[in-house]
Amino acid sequence: MTPTPGSAGPTDAETPPPAELPYKVGRFTPAERWVHRATAWLMGACVVTAAILYVPQFAEAVGRRELVVRVHEICGVLLPVPLLVGLVSRALRADLARLNRFLPYDRTWLRSALRRDPEPRPAGKFNAGQKVYAGWIAGAVLVMLGTGLLMWFTHLAPIEVRIGSTFVHDWLSLAIGIVVAGHVWMAFGDPEARRGMRTGSVGRPWAKREHPLWEPELDEE
Repeated sequence: MTPTPGSAGPTDAETPPPAELPYKVGRFTPAERWVHRATAWLMGACVVTAAILYVPQFAEAVGRRELVVRVHEICGVLLPVPLLVGLVSRALRADLARLNRFLPYDRTWLRSALRRDPEPRPAGKFNAGQKVYAGWIAGAVLVMLGTGLLMWFTHLAPIEVRIGSTFVHDWLSLAIGIVVAGHVWMAFGDPEARRGMRTGSVGRPWAKREHPLWEPELDEE
């Protein structure tokens, strides 16, 4: 049977459609998600117990101050452990290298964010805001760990140093609480980003829109 003009012939019908890229792309491995989840639980416990210890109304409602202090101390000491254990993951080490590398387009991203520019902002797998947050929180955790140990083990330093450590620890804990709350607020505003941390995959359109310079296929090689 001869096909009529304008109709698809047999060869056309048999031609397979062009291969398309999958809709979902891998963003985080199970090891990376475990590190994030464990760190989040420990950080949350530290923030909550700190609030109970320093806000009189919370302290009165909860009571058992000695137990709250012990939970706070133990969670604080354990806070770096998930990351240290996760360093066995090559993917985690690669992402840490990305977070530690501030590139020229990251400055463009920050300028656009400060101006609240609605235009798409250049970003690799992590945008400049995520890099700044990761670097700040890592440094803050180390300072909190050091000052906390001086407050816990009083024989490690003279009284003047312990007083200074207490001052730094208290005020930095407030700053961490505010910054972590902002991080959670931003996460709740981006369901696809939360899905990536929960399941490991994100939609390709979201990746192209929010992280246009990221090439997921290269990560999978």
